[in-house]
Amino acid sequence: MAMRDRNEDKEFTEKLIRLNRVSKAVKGGRKMSFSALMVVGDGKGRVGYGFGKANDVSEAIRKSVDKAKGNMIVIPIKKTTLPHEILGVYKSASVLLKPAAPGTGIIAGGPVRAIMEAAGVNDILAKSLGSKNTMNIVKGVFNGFANLMEAPRIAGGRGKNVKDMWG
Repeated sequence: MAMRDRNEDKEFTEKLIRLNRVSKAVKGGRKMSFSALMVVGDGKGRVGYGFGKANDVSEAIRKSVDKAKGNMIVIPIKKTTLPHEILGVYKSASVLLKPAAPGTGIIAGGPVRAIMEAAGVNDILAKSLGSKNTMNIVKGVFNGFANLMEAPRIAGGRGKNVKDMWG
């Protein structure tokens, strides 16, 4: 069992998006605590995010990685990009994700770039609109991923097959 877990960890890339130190005033002074926001992906379309809090950095990161692995979703990737344009929204954070031609690269800022790298999307144009809150941007991207449609589903909705639509 332990051997399988070690091999399973090697296939995932882990990216730290945000590490935050928070303090609480207690009778003896200040009590420091840490929160970590991580993205985990296999580079082949599986990606997840997790948020962990603990009294030390390594424990917060470990908790967030465990939660990210439990929240993994599969996104449809068409060659090296997304199948279509999508706007992901969470609260006041909106993230516009547009497919790009091969060779464009990841044109995205901050947390969106880390998510795309972990997911294995190599060509994309992205723009964060509205809120600059890191957590809300991440949730907005995952909302966009949840609303992505695969080619067979789009074709089925139009009463056609995939070959008729895209040749």
